[in-house]
Amino acid sequence: MYRIAKTFTFEAAHRLSGLPEEHKCARTHGHSYRVEIVLESEQLTETGFVDDFAELKPLGDYIAASLDHSDLNSALDGNPTSELLARHLADWFERHLAPDLNGQLASVRVSETASSWAEYLPASCRESAS
Repeated sequence: MYRIAKTFTFEAAHRLSGLPEEHKCARTHGHSYRVEIVLESEQLTETGFVDDFAELKPLGDYIAASLDHSDLNSALDGNPTSELLARHLADWFERHLAPDLNGQLASVRVSETASSWAEYLPASCRESAS
């Protein structure tokens, strides 16, 4: 199995509902987000890639246009946790990029800080792991 990863970054604000009023994440605050997308494949393309990293640029363009310097509460449906943001980006990737790529989406990892992350594994990866 071959695996590649590409990292994208963006800045955004959010607040999380359903938390006690005194919880710091209940207030509007910002993060420097880091998004890592991982693709995997048993076979390489004729040029020796899982996929050319340049083919992942549309995801970076989507992040820049839709999420960078935004209020994630307005940009996303639901509570904008890192977990749900990872799922949102995986779903976008599957709809817009996956059909034209050799590699299969293995995971999307979202970091709000240098010491924490949330990861989403698409259904196809969860099924193959069982």
